[in-house]
Amino acid sequence: MKIIQHFRRILTAFALVLLLTTTSACSSVQAKQPTSQLPGATYSNNYSQLELGNTAQGQDFGNWVVSTAKGIVSDAFVRDNNKLGVVITPQVRPAEVRPLAKSLVQGFHKNFPNQDLTVLVYAPDKKLILTAKYDTQSNQIAYNS
Repeated sequence: MKIIQHFRRILTAFALVLLLTTTSACSSVQAKQPTSQLPGATYSNNYSQLELGNTAQGQDFGNWVVSTAKGIVSDAFVRDNNKLGVVITPQVRPAEVRPLAKSLVQGFHKNFPNQDLTVLVYAPDKKLILTAKYDTQSNQIAYNS
């Protein structure tokens, strides 16, 4: 039974990596202004204080992440085109969080190239559980729990 579960996790991570790296998030979406914002909200590690998006391109990418990762990501936001925050669903197992973050970094880098990126992964209760930082120069991802 453990072999089947392990295979399922690997297959899920691989499918998400493939989906995020082969699909362009902004190719068919026209840029538009975000329709709602929380007054006075600024970036911090506290999810409840975040705006919905501060650029049209970032808002569109966040919406695309949620619609593409059905059942895995319940909410997403982009700040300054270099910070992606996602709220995962309860169906995501703890062992799947890091592969998911790696997939998100790869897809985020494809759509926002030539800059250092940060992916913040939040639990369903909106507490920060993992930060993945991509360094353009070294082409490496550093994880902080």
